[in-house]
Amino acid sequence: MGKGIIIYQSKYGATKKYAEWLREAAGFDVIETSKADSSLFEKYDRIILCGGIYASGIAGLAFLRKNRQALAGKKAAVFCVGASPYDEKALKEVKELNLKEDLKEIPMFYGRGAWDEASMSFKDRTLCKILQKAIAKKDPSTYEPWMTALMCAAGQKCDWTDKKYLEPLLNYMAD
Repeated sequence: MGKGIIIYQSKYGATKKYAEWLREAAGFDVIETSKADSSLFEKYDRIILCGGIYASGIAGLAFLRKNRQALAGKKAAVFCVGASPYDEKALKEVKELNLKEDLKEIPMFYGRGAWDEASMSFKDRTLCKILQKAIAKKDPSTYEPWMTALMCAAGQKCDWTDKKYLEPLLNYMAD
């Protein structure tokens, strides 16, 4: 599979969990984006950035963009983690929003994460409550998959992480 590294940025732990599972499955090294720098890319031919999705942005992507030149000639991928169920349309929008220009050729993979309002920051919890109130005004039959998931998770602690989400990424990295 080559020598690889997983660079991750995790806010509430689901992304870190996936990074550790990837380390176990692929034998890659793991480092948080806050502790990484571009010089470490020299030692690796496979690079995976793992980041949570927050307000449609992928955590840690700024690190990848800043160090894009160091990725030249390397196999790279982004694995993003979110609370929503897998939805092709929504993921296409996230990819178009985040992986554009110099990053548009990097493939993106997705794994469903977790939801725990009690562990959220005040700001995140408040933003989720505002979004839930706005969605509650809509007809449930018109909900997009992420809206249904958000409304069902309200007030609950949910963990949807599953190693199965890593299979497409691992297959890509093995080629």
